Amino acid sequence: MEDVVPMVVDLLAQDAAPGDLMAARVQMALSLGWHIVIASFGVGMPAVTVFAEWRGLRTGDPAFTRLAHRWAKAMGVLFAVGAVSGTILSFEMGLLWPGLMGRFGDVIGLPFAMEGIAFFVEAIFVGIYLYAWDRLPPRAHLLSGLPVCVAGVASAFFVVSANAWMNQPRGFDLVSGEVTDVRPWEAMFNPATPPQTVHMIVAAFMVTGFGIASVYAVALLRGRRDRYHRLGFAIPFTVAAVLSPVQVVVGDWAAHFVGEYQPTKLAAMEGLARTQAGAPLSLGGVYVDGELRYAVEVPNALSLLAKWDPDAVVMGLDQVPDDQEPPVTVVKWAFQLMVAIGFGLVALSGWWALAWWRRRGPPRSPWFLRIAALAGIAAAVAVEAGWVVTEVGRQPWIVYGVMRTAEAVNPAPGLATGLALVAAVYAMLTVATVAVLWRMARHRDEPVAPQEGVPEPVDSGR
Repeated sequence: MEDVVPMVVDLLAQDAAPGDLMAARVQMALSLGWHIVIASFGVGMPAVTVFAEWRGLRTGDPAFTRLAHRWAKAMGVLFAVGAVSGTILSFEMGLLWPGLMGRFGDVIGLPFAMEGIAFFVEAIFVGIYLYAWDRLPPRAHLLSGLPVCVAGVASAFFVVSANAWMNQPRGFDLVSGEVTDVRPWEAMFNPATPPQTVHMIVAAFMVTGFGIASVYAVALLRGRRDRYHRLGFAIPFTVAAVLSPVQVVVGDWAAHFVGEYQPTKLAAMEGLARTQAGAPLSLGGVYVDGELRYAVEVPNALSLLAKWDPDAVVMGLDQVPDDQEPPVTVVKWAFQLMVAIGFGLVALSGWWALAWWRRRGPPRSPWFLRIAALAGIAAAVAVEAGWVVTEVGRQPWIVYGVMRTAEAVNPAPGLATGLALVAAVYAMLTVATVAVLWRMARHRDEPVAPQEGVPEPVDSGR
């Protein structure tokens, strides 16, 4: 045993090969990118499902109850798949990044432990909710869904707070390279936690709302305009539509936080090459050789948005050492894609709200449903782009300003093999998940009541 410990220390002191470092980063990106979409449904779908069940009990309308039954089944499938991908991620944190967990595990262990508790609470009540429809009184069954809603949101909060710590490390002291005086609560509630957790939770509800609504939008386009399908579209779409403008405000809050606490990331998000007063907002462009080319600039707009002052000084990439500069073009385009999709979803939500305000009904144009059918995919892409900004924009740091990603990676050779295996697992998970959900979507429940089956005329859009 005395010989083993020095060997482990020496191994972790070695540098990983560049190819292995990239393989570890790609594997983590694949796992996180896959899991985050499934996890978004785990955050938002319980609330939408419980709401539909509540409306069914309140009104006696069977269409609400049918929707709750259908969505609960899909929720169970996605919960099971999310548990698999979440388990893979938890193993990857230790296997791929032993330098991070070995040094800072005590600091960020609290949110991971609390997320585990939230997960178990969610698992218990998901089981009760799914299998007790006919075994509990209706009100008791409805109440059994509330812990699922709370636990899903809590899980997201705890996990994202750990990531927020990586952006704003707090709650410890470094003495001669050793972590001392660990303060877990301070670490979990670091300055990045409020904007980052709120931004992610709102995004999760938007992915859920637009994602579910897009399925029913396709059905409506195919002429299935009974009450069941109209409600199946209206409930989740309304949730997402209400939150869309809220997300713009939250996103602005998050961007101001980045400007104050992570100016390098902001400079990368905007491709700002030089520190300047009255910094312009750049649309598009490619960052090459220290210059942003082919961009359309809006004078003074970045200073105004970042500092509420059109003449404020904004730090550029010329103040960043070359070995600390993130991949600017990737970060910039991911940020602009996220923002563009966000405002597109706000416009779609405004179309919906205007139609209801004018005539108490949804837009009649088939183009509304065509765009809504794509909104679910667009919302998921926006979430992925946002995480690219968060993670790639922090590079080369895994713990901002404290530990580089290259210091944290497992130095053992062969990480590319692990990447290939994990990619194969996620490919199988994707096929299996889509197949099961597709089969469930094709399965017909009990027929719609006659009074619900009267089709609406399809408006030509003129």
